[in-house]
Amino acid sequence: MAERFTKSAARNIFYGGSAFFFVTFVALTIHSHYYMRTVSTDESTLTEGVVRGKHVWEKNSCINCHSILGEGAYFAPELGNVWVRYGGREDPEGARAALVAWMQSQPSGIQGRRQMPQFNLTDQELNDLSDFLEWTSRIKTQGWPPNDAG
Repeated sequence: MAERFTKSAARNIFYGGSAFFFVTFVALTIHSHYYMRTVSTDESTLTEGVVRGKHVWEKNSCINCHSILGEGAYFAPELGNVWVRYGGREDPEGARAALVAWMQSQPSGIQGRRQMPQFNLTDQELNDLSDFLEWTSRIKTQGWPPNDAG
């Protein structure tokens, strides 16, 4: 057997490796999509209120200050687990009331703190945004965020 590494051998290794990694990439993409659709996200509880809440989130550009599940800005707290932080698992109505009251009371006027602007959301928009944040808290995030503090 020859001890030489030929151009054709290098070409075959390149094409074979490229094909292998392309197939691996496609398989992992399919697996990720399948996982998100069947395990991670609970589509059965995706209501009209949740969809409207997502629109409120987008319309007011909340992601410009907040992050949600690690995506967005880090100026203000992570909101992927805000429902849990406000006690939504034990007392959903109390958590909803606290979130609505917090959003309605902004800006707080405390000197030296970052201030959330007042968006003057309607009661329907506040409830829809709370629905969206509640739904987001049920997404299986594989441990993100790493702590409950947000």
